[in-house]
Amino acid sequence: MNYLKIIIFNLIGAVLIIAFFHMQLSLAEENNGLRKIVVFQTIFNESAKDELIAKVGGVKLKNLDLIGAKAVWLPDRAAVEKLKLLPGVLRVDDDVIVEALQKGSNQSTQILPWGIDRIDAELVWPLGNTADSIKVGIIDTGISNKHPDLTLNIRGGYNAINPQKSWNDDNGHGSHVAGIVAALNNTIGVVGVGPQIDLYAIKVLNANGSGYLSDVIEGIQWAIANGMQVVNMSLGTSQNVQSLHDAVVVAKNAGVIIVAAAGNSGGSVSYPAAYNEVIAVSAIDKNNQIASWSSRGPEVDFAAPGVSIYSTYKGTSYATLSGTSMAAPHVSGAIALVLNTSVGSYDINNNGKWDPDEIKTKLCDRAVDLGDPGVDNLYGCGLVNAFNSIQP
Repeated sequence: MNYLKIIIFNLIGAVLIIAFFHMQLSLAEENNGLRKIVVFQTIFNESAKDELIAKVGGVKLKNLDLIGAKAVWLPDRAAVEKLKLLPGVLRVDDDVIVEALQKGSNQSTQILPWGIDRIDAELVWPLGNTADSIKVGIIDTGISNKHPDLTLNIRGGYNAINPQKSWNDDNGHGSHVAGIVAALNNTIGVVGVGPQIDLYAIKVLNANGSGYLSDVIEGIQWAIANGMQVVNMSLGTSQNVQSLHDAVVVAKNAGVIIVAAAGNSGGSVSYPAAYNEVIAVSAIDKNNQIASWSSRGPEVDFAAPGVSIYSTYKGTSYATLSGTSMAAPHVSGAIALVLNTSVGSYDINNNGKWDPDEIKTKLCDRAVDLGDPGVDNLYGCGLVNAFNSIQP
């Protein structure tokens, strides 16, 4: 009987230790200082990389094959410093927090939102161009999987936070962005820039609208692997992390056109929008004036409507939001419309298809100049105009 008590006591103790370890791991993962992105030399195979992580007491969270890295949890600062010194480790980046860049009722009869009207998207559709079958990935909080104004355009998705769970939107931000891009042209709610765009929900932000950089990188990785032609990133961080830049470079080199919100600080452009490989979008109001809170600088490429934008939201609802998060999808949708046209004289490399730089050049040539004449730090090339941009 005493032996049985000892065995039971030991089992209970083991369970408590395991539970404590998982609790500590969960808490530690929330501590951004101990969650890192480790970039390795290419000569190392996966098992060798895992051994290096284990050597300092670390735990692998996910592979980031796109940039030859892994997201890891490390027990303390000392482990971080030890890992940096190990042969085969190129760099240890912070796995920073990335946030949705928004500022701020159900609808029975469809309306044309002022932003869609302002970029003249509705003038394109009668010409037979609704961006049908162009694949746009929404790297965000997910997309509502039951919204009647979206479901017919949603072709799939991925949850980078937890691949075992749904990509459904539990925040609302991603659904709002998706509606601006491609809400259906039906009899209810709103209509998007390209009402027959193929939408893909790439969930990297949680119910609070924030998430880890490593999940964003995995989202970019999924977008490339699944043939996205455009990705919209209405999210950002003030921190310039090399791992994010590396992922963006790989995506652009793969032919993916990346559009991102400039930020809502009223100051410098956030990342990834600040990278040269990304199309950065600032926000204007109904008077074509830059929003006071819209980030600005030489990195801004275009301006688009971003104040009081009415669009789809989580579940089956609608909402009015403001932010450069709302401006960016106007540009993503316009790009999808241009992708459904011939590249023509813009085919600089003569490969017969649109490449990211060619798209950016045409949008710039056809934009409506705002602010100071020419390119400036508030509006970039100016207000994107979808109708002008699809002309030969």
